[in-house]
Amino acid sequence: MAQEAREAHAAATAAHHGSAVHWGYEGPGAPYYWGDLKAEFATCKTGRSQSPIDISAVVVTSLPPIRIDYQATPLEIVNNGHAIQVNYQSGSAITVGGKRFNLLQFHFHSPSEHTIGGKAYPMVAHLVHKADDGQLGVIGVMIKEGKANPLIERLWAHLPETAGTSHTLPEEMINVAELLPSDLTYFNYSGSLTTPPCTEGVHWMVLASPVEASAEQIARFRTLYSNDARPVQPVNGRTIRLGN
Repeated sequence: MAQEAREAHAAATAAHHGSAVHWGYEGPGAPYYWGDLKAEFATCKTGRSQSPIDISAVVVTSLPPIRIDYQATPLEIVNNGHAIQVNYQSGSAITVGGKRFNLLQFHFHSPSEHTIGGKAYPMVAHLVHKADDGQLGVIGVMIKEGKANPLIERLWAHLPETAGTSHTLPEEMINVAELLPSDLTYFNYSGSLTTPPCTEGVHWMVLASPVEASAEQIARFRTLYSNDARPVQPVNGRTIRLGN
Protein backbone atom coordinates (compact mmCIF):
# COMPACT_ATOMS: atom_id res chain seq x y z
CA MET A 1 0.00 0.00 0.00
CA ALA A 2 3.00 2.28 -0.48
CA GLN A 3 1.23 4.02 -3.36
CA GLU A 4 -1.73 4.96 -1.16
CA ALA A 5 0.67 6.24 1.48
CA ARG A 6 2.46 8.37 -1.11
CA GLU A 7 -0.84 9.74 -2.41
CA ALA A 8 -2.03 10.58 1.09
CA HIS A 9 1.28 12.31 1.86
CA ALA A 10 1.18 14.25 -1.43
CA ALA A 11 -2.37 15.39 -0.80
CA ALA A 12 -1.56 16.47 2.74
CA THR A 13 1.52 18.34 1.55
CA ALA A 14 -0.43 20.09 -1.20
CA ALA A 15 -3.13 21.12 1.23
CA HIS A 16 -0.51 22.39 3.69
CA HIS A 17 1.03 24.59 1.02
CA GLY A 18 -2.33 25.89 -0.14
CA SER A 19 -2.05 24.53 -3.67
CA ALA A 20 -4.96 22.12 -3.27
CA VAL A 21 -7.72 21.16 -0.88
CA HIS A 22 -8.03 17.44 -0.27
CA TRP A 23 -11.52 16.00 0.02
CA GLY A 24 -12.78 14.96 3.41
CA TYR A 25 -15.77 15.35 5.69
CA GLU A 26 -15.28 18.76 7.31
CA GLY A 27 -13.95 22.22 6.54
CA PRO A 28 -13.14 23.34 2.98
CA GLY A 29 -12.94 19.72 1.78
CA ALA A 30 -16.37 18.76 3.15
CA PRO A 31 -18.94 16.91 0.99
CA TYR A 32 -20.77 20.12 0.04
CA TYR A 33 -17.61 21.29 -1.78
CA TRP A 34 -16.47 18.03 -3.38
CA GLY A 35 -17.78 18.91 -6.81
CA ASP A 36 -15.72 22.11 -6.85
CA LEU A 37 -12.38 20.66 -5.72
CA LYS A 38 -11.39 19.05 -9.04
CA ALA A 39 -12.87 18.84 -12.51
CA GLU A 40 -13.02 15.06 -12.19
CA PHE A 41 -15.18 15.45 -9.07
CA ALA A 42 -17.85 17.49 -10.87
CA THR A 43 -20.35 14.62 -10.80
CA CYS A 44 -20.47 14.97 -7.01
CA LYS A 45 -22.31 18.26 -7.65
CA THR A 46 -24.03 17.77 -11.01
CA GLY A 47 -25.00 14.09 -10.85
CA ARG A 48 -28.68 13.19 -10.65
CA SER A 49 -28.19 9.63 -9.35
CA GLN A 50 -26.01 10.22 -6.32
CA SER A 51 -25.57 8.15 -3.18
CA PRO A 52 -26.28 7.74 -0.35
CA ILE A 53 -30.03 8.29 -0.12
CA ASP A 54 -32.76 7.89 2.46
CA ILE A 55 -34.54 4.61 1.80
CA SER A 56 -38.19 5.26 2.55
CA ALA A 57 -40.66 5.00 -0.35
CA VAL A 58 -39.94 1.53 -1.74
CA VAL A 59 -41.51 -0.83 -4.25
CA VAL A 60 -41.81 -4.36 -2.87
CA THR A 61 -41.04 -6.74 -5.70
CA SER A 62 -39.14 -9.87 -6.63
CA LEU A 63 -35.40 -9.24 -6.91
CA PRO A 64 -32.77 -11.75 -7.98
CA PRO A 65 -31.06 -13.26 -4.92
CA ILE A 66 -27.50 -12.31 -4.06
CA ARG A 67 -25.49 -15.50 -4.48
CA ILE A 68 -22.37 -15.32 -2.31
CA ASP A 69 -19.07 -16.93 -3.28
CA TYR A 70 -16.60 -15.39 -0.84
CA GLN A 71 -13.33 -17.10 -0.01
CA ALA A 72 -10.97 -16.47 2.89
CA THR A 73 -8.24 -13.93 2.13
CA PRO A 74 -5.01 -12.90 3.88
CA LEU A 75 -5.66 -9.81 5.98
CA GLU A 76 -4.57 -6.52 4.43
CA ILE A 77 -6.11 -3.70 6.43
CA VAL A 78 -5.55 -0.08 5.41
CA ASN A 79 -6.17 3.30 7.00
CA ASN A 80 -6.55 5.29 3.78
CA GLY A 81 -7.19 8.65 5.43
CA HIS A 82 -10.95 8.44 4.89
CA ALA A 83 -11.95 5.04 6.26
CA ILE A 84 -10.66 1.66 7.39
CA GLN A 85 -10.49 -0.64 4.36
CA VAL A 86 -9.73 -4.34 3.94
CA ASN A 87 -8.41 -5.32 0.52
CA TYR A 88 -9.43 -8.66 -0.93
CA GLN A 89 -7.46 -11.04 -3.12
CA SER A 90 -9.08 -12.07 -6.41
CA GLY A 91 -11.34 -15.10 -6.47
CA SER A 92 -14.32 -13.93 -4.38
CA ALA A 93 -17.53 -12.73 -5.97
CA ILE A 94 -21.29 -12.40 -5.88
CA THR A 95 -23.72 -13.26 -8.66
CA VAL A 96 -26.91 -11.22 -9.03
CA GLY A 97 -29.35 -11.92 -11.84
CA GLY A 98 -26.73 -13.91 -13.72
CA LYS A 99 -24.12 -11.14 -13.49
CA ARG A 100 -20.90 -11.79 -11.59
CA PHE A 101 -19.33 -9.02 -9.52
CA ASN A 102 -15.82 -9.62 -8.18
CA LEU A 103 -15.10 -8.48 -4.62
CA LEU A 104 -12.35 -5.84 -4.45
CA GLN A 105 -12.48 -4.57 -0.88
CA PHE A 106 -14.72 -3.69 2.02
CA HIS A 107 -14.59 -0.67 4.29
CA PHE A 108 -16.47 1.00 7.11
CA HIS A 109 -18.24 4.32 7.69
CA SER A 110 -19.66 5.86 10.84
CA PRO A 111 -22.50 6.68 10.96
CA SER A 112 -24.11 4.72 8.13
CA GLU A 113 -24.35 6.72 4.92
CA HIS A 114 -27.71 5.41 3.75
CA THR A 115 -30.59 5.93 6.12
CA ILE A 116 -33.69 3.75 6.32
CA GLY A 117 -36.87 5.68 7.04
CA GLY A 118 -34.70 8.59 8.13
CA LYS A 119 -32.72 6.46 10.59
CA ALA A 120 -28.95 6.13 10.44
CA TYR A 121 -27.14 3.20 12.01
CA PRO A 122 -23.98 3.71 14.11
CA MET A 123 -21.82 2.04 11.45
CA VAL A 124 -22.00 0.42 8.04
CA ALA A 125 -19.77 -1.86 6.01
CA HIS A 126 -19.60 -1.37 2.23
CA LEU A 127 -18.52 -4.39 0.18
CA VAL A 128 -17.26 -3.09 -3.16
CA HIS A 129 -17.42 -5.32 -6.25
CA LYS A 130 -16.70 -4.85 -9.94
CA ALA A 131 -18.11 -6.77 -12.90
CA ASP A 132 -16.13 -7.61 -16.02
CA ASP A 133 -17.96 -4.83 -17.89
CA GLY A 134 -16.72 -2.30 -15.34
CA GLN A 135 -19.98 -1.82 -13.43
CA LEU A 136 -19.60 -1.48 -9.69
CA GLY A 137 -21.86 -3.32 -7.27
CA VAL A 138 -21.85 -2.40 -3.59
CA ILE A 139 -23.46 -4.29 -0.71
CA GLY A 140 -24.26 -2.17 2.34
CA VAL A 141 -24.35 -4.00 5.69
CA MET A 142 -25.89 -1.89 8.44
CA ILE A 143 -24.32 -2.32 11.87
CA LYS A 144 -26.27 -1.70 15.06
CA GLU A 145 -25.08 -1.67 18.66
CA GLY A 146 -25.35 -5.04 20.36
CA LYS A 147 -23.06 -7.96 21.03
CA ALA A 148 -19.43 -7.97 19.96
CA ASN A 149 -18.82 -8.88 16.32
CA PRO A 150 -16.21 -11.65 15.97
CA LEU A 151 -14.91 -10.54 12.56
CA ILE A 152 -14.67 -6.89 13.58
CA GLU A 153 -12.85 -7.99 16.74
CA ARG A 154 -10.21 -9.70 14.60
CA LEU A 155 -9.91 -6.68 12.30
CA TRP A 156 -9.63 -4.16 15.11
CA ALA A 157 -6.80 -6.21 16.65
CA HIS A 158 -4.70 -5.00 13.72
CA LEU A 159 -6.21 -1.54 13.25
CA PRO A 160 -3.79 0.93 11.60
CA GLU A 161 -4.00 4.06 13.71
CA THR A 162 -2.29 6.44 11.28
CA ALA A 163 -3.64 7.62 7.91
CA GLY A 164 -1.69 6.21 5.01
CA THR A 165 -0.55 3.10 6.86
CA SER A 166 -1.54 -0.53 6.55
CA HIS A 167 -1.00 -3.91 8.16
CA THR A 168 -0.53 -7.02 6.04
CA LEU A 169 -0.71 -10.37 7.80
CA PRO A 170 -0.45 -13.30 5.34
CA GLU A 171 -1.09 -15.82 8.13
CA GLU A 172 -4.29 -14.10 9.32
CA MET A 173 -7.09 -15.37 7.05
CA ILE A 174 -10.44 -13.59 7.16
CA ASN A 175 -13.73 -14.06 5.29
CA VAL A 176 -16.16 -11.17 4.96
CA ALA A 177 -19.00 -13.69 4.61
CA GLU A 178 -18.86 -13.77 8.42
CA LEU A 179 -20.06 -10.16 8.45
CA LEU A 180 -23.28 -10.87 6.54
CA PRO A 181 -26.68 -11.43 8.16
CA SER A 182 -28.46 -14.71 7.47
CA ASP A 183 -31.28 -12.84 5.69
CA LEU A 184 -30.02 -11.24 2.47
CA THR A 185 -33.24 -9.37 1.64
CA TYR A 186 -32.07 -6.09 0.16
CA PHE A 187 -32.98 -2.64 -1.11
CA ASN A 188 -31.83 -2.02 -4.67
CA TYR A 189 -31.42 1.17 -6.68
CA SER A 190 -29.02 2.78 -9.13
CA GLY A 191 -26.68 5.22 -7.45
CA SER A 192 -23.07 6.32 -7.18
CA LEU A 193 -19.89 6.01 -5.21
CA THR A 194 -20.31 7.91 -1.94
CA THR A 195 -16.81 9.37 -2.21
CA PRO A 196 -15.15 11.39 -5.00
CA PRO A 197 -15.29 11.09 -7.94
CA CYS A 198 -18.92 10.08 -7.13
CA THR A 199 -19.12 7.87 -10.22
CA GLU A 200 -22.70 6.94 -11.13
CA GLY A 201 -24.13 3.68 -12.45
CA VAL A 202 -23.40 1.79 -9.21
CA HIS A 203 -25.69 -1.19 -8.50
CA TRP A 204 -26.55 -0.67 -4.83
CA MET A 205 -27.74 -3.52 -2.60
CA VAL A 206 -28.42 -2.29 0.94
CA LEU A 207 -29.28 -5.23 3.17
CA ALA A 208 -32.50 -4.81 5.14
CA SER A 209 -31.25 -6.80 8.16
CA PRO A 210 -28.47 -5.27 10.26
CA VAL A 211 -25.69 -7.09 12.07
CA GLU A 212 -24.34 -6.23 15.50
CA ALA A 213 -21.15 -4.77 16.91
CA SER A 214 -20.46 -3.84 20.51
CA ALA A 215 -20.47 -0.28 21.80
CA GLU A 216 -16.73 -0.68 22.41
CA GLN A 217 -16.06 -1.79 18.83
CA ILE A 218 -18.04 1.13 17.43
CA ALA A 219 -16.28 3.56 19.77
CA ARG A 220 -12.88 2.21 18.72
CA PHE A 221 -13.62 3.00 15.07
CA ARG A 222 -14.91 6.44 16.01
CA THR A 223 -11.63 7.32 17.70
CA LEU A 224 -10.23 7.33 14.16
CA TYR A 225 -13.28 8.38 12.09
CA SER A 226 -16.08 9.95 14.08
CA ASN A 227 -17.95 11.10 10.96
CA ASP A 228 -16.87 9.72 7.60
CA ALA A 229 -20.34 9.68 6.06
CA ARG A 230 -21.58 11.70 3.11
CA PRO A 231 -25.03 13.25 3.76
CA VAL A 232 -28.00 11.73 1.96
CA GLN A 233 -28.58 12.98 -1.58
CA PRO A 234 -31.82 13.72 -3.50
CA VAL A 235 -33.60 10.64 -4.81
CA ASN A 236 -34.65 12.51 -7.97
CA GLY A 237 -37.45 10.12 -8.82
CA ARG A 238 -35.37 6.94 -8.70
CA THR A 239 -37.17 3.69 -7.91
CA ILE A 240 -36.02 1.88 -4.76
CA ARG A 241 -36.96 -1.78 -4.78
CA LEU A 242 -37.15 -4.19 -1.86
CA GLY A 243 -36.94 -7.92 -2.38
CA ASN A 244 -34.72 -10.99 -2.16
